[in-house]
Amino acid sequence: MTAQPKTKLAILPERPQDHPAADALIDRAFGPGRHVKVSERVREFATYLPELSFCAFIDQRLVGVVRQWRVRVGDTPVAFLGPLAVETELRGSGYGITLLEHACEAARRAGYAAVVLVGDEPYYARVEFSAAAGARIELPGPVDRRRVLAKMLDLDAPPLEGSVQPA
Repeated sequence: MTAQPKTKLAILPERPQDHPAADALIDRAFGPGRHVKVSERVREFATYLPELSFCAFIDQRLVGVVRQWRVRVGDTPVAFLGPLAVETELRGSGYGITLLEHACEAARRAGYAAVVLVGDEPYYARVEFSAAAGARIELPGPVDRRRVLAKMLDLDAPPLEGSVQPA
């Protein structure tokens, strides 16, 4: 069972006017080193999915963001999730998991077979991401294989296997 946030979030699709505040939050959360990570290589060729990317607000303050991108693994269209960021003082509140669940449900409703990301399995396993589901996924650059995670949204879909490529 996931922790429920103490304060009600308003989760809305990310709008163009949200980009500056969302980008600033992502920069604070990950720092300049994020631009050299393999996830950034994927985002260079992936198609941004604004309808599957969300901002979390408390009152009118942006406190979290999650973005998703259209790619394929082999022949399977999947959503590539990230970054996911929450304001530092609110980490551990359950807001990140709430955003993550919201984004995955939106991807499921949109017909994606799976969501793929690079992250820490102990955190993401709380919402059914696993390294086992991501074990046969190849990313465009060096990555710790234990951090390539996937969540199958269509349980009838074949296991993911192959390179992450433009959709």
